[in-house]
Amino acid sequence: MTTTSVPGADGAPEADAATGRPGTETPGPGPAAGERTAELRPPAGRGPVGVTVADPAGSAPGPAERLAGGPVLLGPIRRTVTLTLDGTEARVPEGTTILEALHREGTPEQADTPTLCWAPNMDPVNACRVCVVEVEGSRALVPSCARRCEDGMEVRTGTEKVRHSRRMVLELLASSVDMDRASADVQRWMGDYGVDPQRYGPPAPPAAAGERDRRHAGHHRAPDGSTRATVAQPVKIDNDLYVRDYSRCIMCYKCVNACGTDAQFTFAIAAAGRGFDARIATEHDVELPGSACVYCGNCIGVCPTGALVSVAEYDRREAGRWRPDEETVTTTICAFCGVGCNLELHVQQGEIVNVTSPADHSVAHGHLCIKGRFGFRHVQNLPEG
Repeated sequence: MTTTSVPGADGAPEADAATGRPGTETPGPGPAAGERTAELRPPAGRGPVGVTVADPAGSAPGPAERLAGGPVLLGPIRRTVTLTLDGTEARVPEGTTILEALHREGTPEQADTPTLCWAPNMDPVNACRVCVVEVEGSRALVPSCARRCEDGMEVRTGTEKVRHSRRMVLELLASSVDMDRASADVQRWMGDYGVDPQRYGPPAPPAAAGERDRRHAGHHRAPDGSTRATVAQPVKIDNDLYVRDYSRCIMCYKCVNACGTDAQFTFAIAAAGRGFDARIATEHDVELPGSACVYCGNCIGVCPTGALVSVAEYDRREAGRWRPDEETVTTTICAFCGVGCNLELHVQQGEIVNVTSPADHSVAHGHLCIKGRFGFRHVQNLPEG
């Protein structure tokens, strides 16, 4: 077989034309100043040339976009690791969590892994443990939202051990917390996993207003055996923008982290108490208007069970006027400042009932300020009261 070599193509120095020995060539004078600068400029009508920071929360460019001759979007350079998901090989960038791998490379059934304390725009909390999977060599089930993929890892998502653990997590939560306003996905998962909270007996009477807040940390009272313990208590309404119904709180910590390091950095709320009597509380248990809360409502945006809702939603539910089946969503851009946050206006019967922001938006990442989330009343020009 005859091969043709290209001088310098392999990185070796070119042979001198006179002697034929490599490394003896004489450097030329090179191009004149400014001679090749035109080659470095992008052709007319094209975007900038060079490294552009990719939006980590945005969607990955499709094949057509990658081949369109536009700017090359580069994120952090990461090594690829290979693992198996229920026996099927998958390759993902190093640092990817198992849950992310299931979303990207798994089957629809694998991607439908239940989650409660996880959100795509928040750091993993690893609190609810409903997303657990089985990893070969691991003594216990691991939370897929927080465990990162490793080379050679063998992940199993549909074993009896996994399904039993997920069912128990959902069942114990549903036995003590009112889950009827959780998302449609949560309701579906409870049905798929055969959750039956009624087998723990009838619910115990609800606590009086403030009773759970005054309990001594770590001193859970023994149940009487005839009823199941719950966190039922009166709804807290102490401001004009949102209500707190902790009968629906599963202590997923998403509101705490949204108020803290994941979004707002206000730290107005935190977890208080221990064990079954743990709760979300303000500093010194003051009412919300007396706390550091700035009413951004980001806690509402991440709550998975309806424990935190806007006053507009709460009032409509209480009046029997909540119509989620008739709800439409319109996307627009907030006009209160120049940041450019995307808004999703949830409209029922001609009125805005809630405002959210998409989690994958590169500006707001799903989080808003008080103006973006609650400053919509002037749009509807509603009468006072």
